[in-house]
Amino acid sequence: MIERIDTATRMSKIVKHNGVAYLCGQVGDGASVADQTRDCLLRVDALLEKAGSSREQMLQVVIWLADMADFAQMNAVWDAWVPSGHAPARACGEARLARGELKVEIIVTAAC
Repeated sequence: MIERIDTATRMSKIVKHNGVAYLCGQVGDGASVADQTRDCLLRVDALLEKAGSSREQMLQVVIWLADMADFAQMNAVWDAWVPSGHAPARACGEARLARGELKVEIIVTAAC
């Protein structure tokens, strides 16, 4: 069974299937990549809770940065957020994001 949560015309914020929650990409507000990453992760926390999951149940994360020069700043926030011993499989790359002011987008897949 597939469950779609907060579905609109273009996408669902969460899709659950066979005990796995797929979250839509999250972006954040703020001037710096650190600010945007913190805001993204707050949004991820809210979606994980809504999906019946948590940081400890993350399976895979894909992070897109508008500029790889921001990698260390983003990682400083990320490292403080990920629970010790529960790091997911992760990829990070550079991409042009949907709006010019965006510096980071985070996509999470988690067990639920």
